[in-house]
Order: sequence, then C-alpha cells, then structure tokens
Amino acid sequence: MFHRHRTDHDVARLFDLHHASLYRYLVRLCGEPDLATDAAQEAFVRAVEHTGAREIERAWLFSVGTNVVLESRRTDARRTRLLAHGGARAPLADPPPDPHGALEAEEQRRIVRAALDTLSEKERIAVLMREEGFAHREIAAAIGTTTGSIGTLIARALSKLATTLDTVREQT
Repeated sequence: MFHRHRTDHDVARLFDLHHASLYRYLVRLCGEPDLATDAAQEAFVRAVEHTGAREIERAWLFSVGTNVVLESRRTDARRTRLLAHGGARAPLADPPPDPHGALEAEEQRRIVRAALDTLSEKERIAVLMREEGFAHREIAAAIGTTTGSIGTLIARALSKLATTLDTVREQT
C-alpha cells in the first residue's frame, strides 16, 4: 500500500482513498468537526513522516487518528480542570446563523453523542470503524483484541446504543 520510499503521487493516492472515510469516522468518534479535521490531518502528516518498514494501511491511519483525538480529549480535560481552578471562564462560541435548525441539529448530535458515550472506548471505536466499513481483522488490530471477539463486542455495543436511544425517545 504505502512503502518506505513514498512519492507525492503515493501520498495523494493515500489521501484520496482514505481521507473522507477517516474524517467521517473521527467526527463520529469525537463529535467535533474541527478536532476531527485536525486529527485526520495529523494522521496523514504522520503517514508522510513514517519511515518504518511496515506498510501504512487504512487501519493504521484510523488508529493514528483515534489516538490524536483521545490525546486531545485528555489535554482538553486537563485544561478545563486548570481553568476551573483558576477562576477563569472558557470562551463562548459565536451563535449559529440559523438558530432553529442549528438547535435541532445540535440536539440530535447531543443525543447520539450521549448514546455513544455510554459505550466503552473499545466498543465506541469498534462500532464507528464498522460503520466505516472496516473488516473485523482491521478493527481488532486497531483496538488490540482478537478478531474472534469483535463480533460480540460490536453486537453488545449496538444493543447498548439501541437501548439508550429507545430510552431517550420514550422520554421525549
């Protein structure tokens, strides 16, 4: 796929093949388009800089992107704790241009994000990678488990998601 001696053509091909899927996955993983953009970009930067003998595969890119998101989340959590203890206020975002549409879309994102947050990290990553078309073998490699356990992991995660979303629908 992507070997040690890379050309500009190899990088462009890798980007064309995987960027849209990686970005979609990362947005679903973190719920933040800006963070997903940064994480996808960082994954491709690391691919360009990668000098190891192993090939760079789709699963490798997704694993790098996932790690960038998780590290960013840890950094943000530390920053939030520091701001909370310092008495400083976090800055507020600009209001959305279409309040009604933005409110509905944000509510849907919040519901799905909350449902995804009920899953363990491995379950969430497995479900989102499955949604992007990854094979069980690739998902297992990305989260560090056996291929045989992926089907059960995904089935359990989807069941949790369905239960959570049903509960939310009943409440509204």
